[in-house]
Amino acid sequence: MTGRGHGVDLRIEGVGKRYGSTAALDSVDLHIAAGELVALLGPSGSGKTTLLRVIAGLLPADAGRVLFGDTDATRLSLRERNVGFVFQQYALFRHMTVAENIAFGLRSRPRARRPDRATIRRRVDELLALIQLPGHGDRYPEQLSGGQKQRVALARALAIDPTVLLLDEPFGALDAKVRVELRRWLRRLHDQTGQTTVFVTHDQDEALELADRVVVLRDGRIEQVGTPREIYDAPASAYVFDFIGRASVIEGMVAAGRFSPHGQAFGFDAAGVADGPARMYLRPHDAQTGAAGEGLEARVSAVHPHAGRITLELALAGQERALEVDLVATPGTQVPALGAVTGLQLPRYRVYPR
Repeated sequence: MTGRGHGVDLRIEGVGKRYGSTAALDSVDLHIAAGELVALLGPSGSGKTTLLRVIAGLLPADAGRVLFGDTDATRLSLRERNVGFVFQQYALFRHMTVAENIAFGLRSRPRARRPDRATIRRRVDELLALIQLPGHGDRYPEQLSGGQKQRVALARALAIDPTVLLLDEPFGALDAKVRVELRRWLRRLHDQTGQTTVFVTHDQDEALELADRVVVLRDGRIEQVGTPREIYDAPASAYVFDFIGRASVIEGMVAAGRFSPHGQAFGFDAAGVADGPARMYLRPHDAQTGAAGEGLEARVSAVHPHAGRITLELALAGQERALEVDLVATPGTQVPALGAVTGLQLPRYRVYPR
């Protein structure tokens, strides 16, 4: 089975949602193309789950519209929107077999739209093969592992041939190893089905590995939308840079297109950044240590060994916070001694106004 592959365009136009004086969503605009896999990423309270529930019809929008293709779904119920929804906690019916769980949405349809038993059985068998659990139809949820339960929950959501597939922290209840395996499986499943899919996560690695595009939310607004590469390599704001991946920060000033770190005589290009207080952001793996006198002067204040890398904490004159720099851990890696003075070169960085 290669999937039905009939994803629809999803448009969010000026959607707002308030709880008292708090704007959970503040005039959100977003277009998700048919067949796209999009991650809603942000910390708790950013609005990602609220947006997902508005798309599903579980929450009414206070303003704006939700469109599935050419259909205005804003006032339609969850059932009328025909969305597939997968929660973090599986939500499988314990008293039903795996096959009965998968078939539940089809059997619950009004009689006029309900497939016959043979058609339902065929659809269940197709989905069991698709989620790589053939022969598990007669088992009960308690006989399955966490990863298997979540695959069954996905099959149940797909059984109704949904307009859009919505996943709310789908791997949050699983251990780290199973999470990695299942998200790679979900990516392959998506490529087979072509289903328009939106999933909520606070896990950056999950979003960057799994999604076609990532929507970074902050305080009910969209901070940036882009491919995983764009979000990571070209953050639109200091917030996105700091939220995605690990970041080291240097305080300083911008004057005439040059950034000068506090307490340092060394300057960096900051073309296009307004004059005034600013911060330089860099990834720990992008900084390079060298001989003293080459680049910024830094002193090693801590050394942290990890699997595959060694992280140095470097104290810079004029800076309150230490800078983290990653070295690749190999048998020949030269690690500066604690207290040693080292040069620091920064070939990749971004400067943002404070």
